[in-house]
Amino acid sequence: MHAFDVLGDPVRRRILELLADGELPAGAVGAVVQREFGISQPGVSQHLRVLRENGFATVRAEGVRRLYSVDPEPLRQIDDWLDRYRHFWHQRLDALGTELARGRRERD
Repeated sequence: MHAFDVLGDPVRRRILELLADGELPAGAVGAVVQREFGISQPGVSQHLRVLRENGFATVRAEGVRRLYSVDPEPLRQIDDWLDRYRHFWHQRLDALGTELARGRRERD
């Protein structure tokens, strides 16, 4: 599965947002996702599996709990891919900065 296919799903993006703050037990992830998206626990497990199998998340056992965390490598690869397109928004941000500076000068 391509990285953008993995991240194209809002549930999986939300799970990664939750995990970005640190390691979480599967139950805690499931509780938030079930509440926000109205999907079942098995549905949440499927999304966690897709993230794990595609390298976006890692899991470790601690007793009976499964603790999930983000694996940043696929995100670095996406960032590298996006690097080619950054000039599109950098030009616009530079233009915005120029317009803001011009507005400040006109007020002074």
